Amino acid sequence: MPQDSRASASERGEQRPGPRSYTGPVSSRCWTLGPSDFGLLWDECPRCFYLEVVLGFPRPRPLVPKAFSWIEERMKAGCEGRRTETLAAALPAGVFELGERAVESQPVDVHLPDAVHRCRLRGALDTVIRLDGGGYAVVGLGTGERRAGRAPLDARRLHAYAYALEHPAPGAAGLAPVTRLGLLAFEPERFAPEAAGQGALTGGLSWVEVPRDDGLFFGFLAEVLSVLERPEPPGGAPLCDWCVYRDASRRTGL
Repeated sequence: MPQDSRASASERGEQRPGPRSYTGPVSSRCWTLGPSDFGLLWDECPRCFYLEVVLGFPRPRPLVPKAFSWIEERMKAGCEGRRTETLAAALPAGVFELGERAVESQPVDVHLPDAVHRCRLRGALDTVIRLDGGGYAVVGLGTGERRAGRAPLDARRLHAYAYALEHPAPGAAGLAPVTRLGLLAFEPERFAPEAAGQGALTGGLSWVEVPRDDGLFFGFLAEVLSVLERPEPPGGAPLCDWCVYRDASRRTGL
């Protein structure tokens, strides 16, 4: 039988990238990074990311439209304990397991050419699939509208959760091996009014596979940590509304 091209390194018996021997300087700091910030915050503005992690000065949290949050909660309720093939044919075979898990990794050594930087990955995860063949899939849920074009950004978050689950800190949730990653997206298509003042929103469910690539993820961590180790924050992104606002308030003395 031909090998599934989507099989992970662990499924193929290959060893994932790990710490390399190194004799250069090791950072004395161990940054705590939230996987949820690896997408939009880092891409929108490394300066805002730096201010949040290094100086403890975060942006105000964005308001998520209530409809998106409601759909995601209904998706979770509908997935709990369900066989994956009853939801979408492309999903890896297994059973959904929901329930919030406090996820935190052991300290991670990230090797650069001239130094070793350190971090830990900490967040909360609530959706996994227990796979029929053994192991787990880490799953992100959302609407198709929110997820379109975001797979590369969500991949960082999913990789962070996968690594933390496989290398848990004492007392944190651990699941291993994590052999699949992906996004389950609901794409609203039709609203139908029903009797007695009720209505139904219907649409399709689609599975977006995210290939496991720990080497690429560690390269991303190296870029992030190189910025965090600087003594001063980087310049703000030209289109960052928060940096523009802060700069304007300084100029005007407000």
